[in-house]
Amino acid sequence: MTSNRRLSLAANKVHALTPGQQSGALRVAIATQDMECLNAHFGSAKLFAVYDVTSDDWNFVEAVAFEDVSDESGKHRSEGDDRISPKVEALKGCHLLFCLAIGGPSAAKVISAKIHPIKVPSPQSIEDVLSRTQAMLRTAPPPWLRKAVMEAGATEKKPFEDED
Repeated sequence: MTSNRRLSLAANKVHALTPGQQSGALRVAIATQDMECLNAHFGSAKLFAVYDVTSDDWNFVEAVAFEDVSDESGKHRSEGDDRISPKVEALKGCHLLFCLAIGGPSAAKVISAKIHPIKVPSPQSIEDVLSRTQAMLRTAPPPWLRKAVMEAGATEKKPFEDED
């Protein structure tokens, strides 16, 4: 059995908590081992840093922690030991998932939960990931990001004229 913990900031005068998701924001999950960098594979991530991102700002939402993670050996455990489904369930509501790697079966579960997985070739700071996401939102986003933006309610649903 996989256990997870959700950690979030307490509300205070500086950081007031908003209920639910920020309107029009993309909810982004980042696989991390240390809450500083995107530096984990999906299966071996001990933590997922979750942020709401708009073209102007980002806000930390929570950290989701897992105790039972993959050892990255490429070997699967017994049939009854599912470490992936609890992670996917914990990340429901996110639009994007950044990680160093994700296996095919895991990617299929993530996609079926309406989360778009994005593999990043090398570790980088969480701040860099969030800044690049904001830059993509400010410019002409690629089709996969436009879809996520529409699902987040950031724009009205309009048919894209350049798509077939």
